[in-house]
Amino acid sequence: METPRYAHNETRGQYDAKMILKKMRHQSPPASFRVMGVTELDLYVPILKYVYGLAQIEGKCALISLCRLRPQFYAQPPNPDLFLKRALKTALHELGHTFGLTHCRNRRCAMYSSTRIEDTDYKSCEFCPTCQELLKWYIQKSA
Repeated sequence: METPRYAHNETRGQYDAKMILKKMRHQSPPASFRVMGVTELDLYVPILKYVYGLAQIEGKCALISLCRLRPQFYAQPPNPDLFLKRALKTALHELGHTFGLTHCRNRRCAMYSSTRIEDTDYKSCEFCPTCQELLKWYIQKSA
C-alpha cells in the first residue's frame, strides 16, 4: 500500500490505525488466510495516544508499527536483537487477536496488553498455556 494519507491526522502527526486496517480488509485478497501489515508510521486509535499494532478480533487483517519498537525512539542506542524481539511479540499479539484471542492477564504471555514498551519487553514471545489452548480451540472451530 502507498502511504495512507487518508489516515493522517495533522494535529497529532500520527496515522489512524483503524482507518488503515479497514482499507487493508477491503484490499486483501479474499482467499488470504491472514494478512499482516507492517509500517514505520506512528499509529494511534482515537482513545489512545499511540498503539504498537491493531487487529480485529476474529478478522483476517492485523497491522503493526515498527516506529515505537525501535530503541532509538526512546533515545537508546540501536539494538537489532531487541528490536526484532519487540516486532515478533507485537506481530504474535496482533495475529492472536485475528484468531479470537483477547488480552491475557498473564504479564509474560504474548497476549498481554502492551501499553508501554516495558510491557512488551517483559512479556514472552510465546502464548501462555491458557492462550495456547484457546488458540487451538479457535483454529479447530474455524477449520
